[in-house]
Amino acid sequence: MAELPAHVAAALWRLPAPACAYLYDTTALLTQVARLRACLPSRTTLLYAVKANGHPAVVHTLAATCDGLEVASGGELELAVRAGARRIVFGGPGKTDGELIAAAKAGAVLNVESLFEARRLAGLGFRGGICLRINRNDVAVTGSHAMTGTPTPFGIDENQLASVLAELPEGLDVIGFHLHAVSNNLDGAAHAEFLTEAICWSIRTASRYGVNLRVVNAGGGLGVDYTSHASIDVAPLSQVVVPDGIELVLEPGRYLAADAGYYAAEVLDLKTTHGRTFAVLRGGTHHFRLPAAWGYSHPFTILPVDAWDRPYPRPSVTDTPVDAVGELCTPRDVLTRGQHVAHLRVGDLLVFGRTGAYGWDISHHDFLRHPAPHFILL
Repeated sequence: MAELPAHVAAALWRLPAPACAYLYDTTALLTQVARLRACLPSRTTLLYAVKANGHPAVVHTLAATCDGLEVASGGELELAVRAGARRIVFGGPGKTDGELIAAAKAGAVLNVESLFEARRLAGLGFRGGICLRINRNDVAVTGSHAMTGTPTPFGIDENQLASVLAELPEGLDVIGFHLHAVSNNLDGAAHAEFLTEAICWSIRTASRYGVNLRVVNAGGGLGVDYTSHASIDVAPLSQVVVPDGIELVLEPGRYLAADAGYYAAEVLDLKTTHGRTFAVLRGGTHHFRLPAAWGYSHPFTILPVDAWDRPYPRPSVTDTPVDAVGELCTPRDVLTRGQHVAHLRVGDLLVFGRTGAYGWDISHHDFLRHPAPHFILL
C-alpha cells in the first residue's frame, strides 16, 4: 500500500462522515504534462482527451497547459469551449448533425469516421480541412483495448480508403489521418515504433492518393498499470522524427490524469462470510467502475480515522486479506479482492490511487440512487 501525500491525507481527513470523495490534485496534472512534454519530439501537438476526466476544473487546468483538447461529444465540446481551449479536435463514430454544426462553429478539427459522415458534413455546409480516421489492416502495438487492425466501429477500413477519397464531397480538404490504435499501452519503445510507423504510413498513403499531408494524429494510448506504480516509459518517444511540414498530434487522457486522482470511501461495516472478510464501503462501482469492468483488483491505502464516539464496540480486523466492496445490491460491486491489511476498522477510509482517469466518468452513478461523492480540488 502506497503512502498518501500529506496534503491529500489532510484534505480527506476533513471530510464529513460517512466520507466518500474524489480528490483531484491539479499540481499533479501540471507535473505529468511537463513530464510528457519533456519527451515529445519537435513538431508534436499535445491534446488532452477529455473523456478520461471531464471535471470542469481538470479540463480547465489541462486546457491551460496542453496545446488543446480532444473531445468526443457535444457535451465535451461545450466543456472545451468554456475552458478556453486553444485548439479542439472532435472525434467519435456517432456524431449528430447538431454536434457537427457545433464543432464547425467552434473551429474544431473533425476526425471524420466514414464517407456518410463526410457527406453529412458537406450537406450541412461545412467547407474546410478534415482528418480521416482510418482503421488500418495491421498495427504492431498492443494495449487493453484494440481500436484498429480488427473489426470495430471506429474509422474507415483501410481497404476502402481509395473509394472514400474518390467520392469525397467537394469542399472537404483532407489534411491528414487519425490513426488512434490502442488504449493503455505500457510499452514505451513499442509506442515510439508505432508513432514512427504511423508517420511513414501517412506519408506513403498521402503520396499514393494525392493528399496534401499536414497532420498525423496518432491518438492516445499511453498507459498506466493500475495494480502497481508502473506507467509507460515515455522517454523513447523523444527518438521519433517528425518531418518538416507535418504535425504529429497526440491525445493522451489516462496518462495525464490518472495519478492526479484519489477515490476515498469510509468503511461502513466489516464482516466475514464463508471464510472471506469484506470491508463494506460508503461507495463502490457506481462511483468507480473500472476494476469491475476490467476484472482486476485496485490497490488501496488505509487512512486511519481514530475518532469513535459510538456506545458500542468498533469492529476491526487484523492481519488478514480483505475484499473491498461497495454499497450496491449486487455481488459484482467489488473494487478489490484479497488485499492484505495489518489493521482495519469501521470508520477508517480506504483510498484508491490512480483514479483521476476513467473513474467517476465511466461509472453508473444513478444505480440505486446513492448520493454522489464529494469532489475536492487541490
